[in-house]
Order: sequence, then structure tokens, then C-alpha cells
Amino acid sequence: MRAVWMRETGGPEVLVPGEAPDPVAGPGQALIETAFVNITFVETQIRAGKGPFGPVETPLIPGNGVGGVVVAVGDGVDPDLVGARVVTSTGGSGAYAQRVAVDSVGVFPVPDGLALDEAVALLADGRTATMLVRHAAIKPGERVLVEAAAGGVGTLLVQLARAEGAHVVAAAGGPRKTALARELGAETAVDYREPDWTRRAGEVDVVFDGVGGDIARAAFGLLARGGRMISYGLASGGWAPVEEDEAAERGVTLLRPEPDPRELRSYTEHALKEAAAGRLRPVIGQRFPLERAADAHAAIESRATVGKTLLVV
Repeated sequence: MRAVWMRETGGPEVLVPGEAPDPVAGPGQALIETAFVNITFVETQIRAGKGPFGPVETPLIPGNGVGGVVVAVGDGVDPDLVGARVVTSTGGSGAYAQRVAVDSVGVFPVPDGLALDEAVALLADGRTATMLVRHAAIKPGERVLVEAAAGGVGTLLVQLARAEGAHVVAAAGGPRKTALARELGAETAVDYREPDWTRRAGEVDVVFDGVGGDIARAAFGLLARGGRMISYGLASGGWAPVEEDEAAERGVTLLRPEPDPRELRSYTEHALKEAAAGRLRPVIGQRFPLERAADAHAAIESRATVGKTLLVV
């Protein structure tokens, strides 16, 4: 089968198309013919050998999320699963490929009325955004700042926070991205590349911090007493430089939710259900053929993308 290999860490060019052995469905597994592959920003950091991630053993086929159709199952798996449209994680690697064999327990049937590509776009980001909003315990009328509001998670946070009755302040880089945030329901959208963005954003009650670094530090300064800062990403390369005692002095709670494996399934199912009902819209900003995975990584790193980036197999 065709796949994309990472034989060393480095720039996007280390992602090279090639051949790989065809997987088979072992006991308890489902074999999926891949249609779409989910790419996360974390994968670009792992590929580059950057961020707080340990070294990975190479060579490997990267990627951790796919959507497709089940074509075979192993012993102990309901044969009625064959033919189903599903999305699933792959256990940390192996997703950039035409076929994957995965633990059938981790497979999510795609609800009727939801396109397969949209379901893949929600696989990682949907469960993350759902988890974050639940941890934030947003109250109607609160002002909520969403950093990186035009990204995969950010576009969903804007919508979910609005559904909780919040006034959403979206922070993103450039007019295209701030316009998208307004389209999704943000009442205020600011370009955090401009020096006065914090003044335009104003005081907020909740910050969803997916960037870290200087932007997170500036966002922390906008929090009112009793506010919450939920950090979940470090697109800048580092977590928010805010100490617990400083936050306590200002009456601000710092949260960095740790995913509970027992709850992740319900978060994913909730996001898929909401999208199938038309209450949540995943934004797929760009698609690349499987063989151009390197170009997809380069686009993400250039900050040129909006919403979700998918590989089309």
C-alpha cells in the first residue's frame, strides 16, 4: 500500500511517500480503508523534534487519526462492522497510509447526516474542544477569549462557547482569520499581530489558551478577578509563562485539563452528534493528497491555514 514515511526528524521534507506492507486485522481489530487523514499541529512539532515531546523512533508512518470504511475485522469483532463508515485514532502512528488496522474498541461509527471528512475533522479537535468547554464551566453572559480562533480547535471553541451563552472574543492572526471567527459567532475579533489587540479585546472572564508564550501572557492580563485560564496547547513552543502564585494574587484559576481516557469517548461522541444535528460546524480549510503530506505540514507551520487540514487518500 501507499504510505508516507518519516525516516528522521526535521523539516517537512522528511515526510516521503513510499510503499508499506498491507496491514491485516488481528484479533479484536478492524481493518479500515482510509479516505481522510486528520493532521494535528502536534504532529508537526513531533516531526520537527521540537516542543516538549520526547524523541520518536524512526522510521515510522506518522499520524494518529483517520476516517474510512471498515473492510475486514479480526476474531472477536462483530462482523456487522464491515462496511461501516468510521473514524478512529491509530494509537499514535500509522495514519498516513491507505489502510490501517486498529483496535475495534476505539472505532467511532459516523452518524447519519454527517460527512466522513467532517467527522475526521472532529476526531481530535472535537473531543478537545468539548472537554475544554466543560472544564471551563462557562456561565451565560461571560466574556470568553479564544486564542487561535481560526484554527481547528479554536473554530469549535468559538461555536461551543456561544452555545453556552458566552460573549466570544476571538483572537487570530490576520483579517482572513478574524473574519472567519466572526462568521462562526464571535462578537469581537481582534488581530493579535497588532500591538493594541489587548485593548480592543477588553476584560474577559475565561481564556482558552492554545498558543502559550507572549500571547498567552498578554491574554492572562485581560482576566477579571474570578476568571479562568484554560491552557491546552503551545503553538508558540512553550506554555503560558504564568506562575500559580501570581494567578492566585489576582484571583485567577489556571487550568490545564488532563484527558481522562474514560471520558474521551463521550467527548468524541458528543462532538459527532452535535455536528450531525447541525449545531457544530467543523471548518476544513485545506486538503492535500496523501503524497503531499510534506506540503500540508509546511502550510500549517507557515500559519497560512484556517480550520482543519486533511490528507485525502
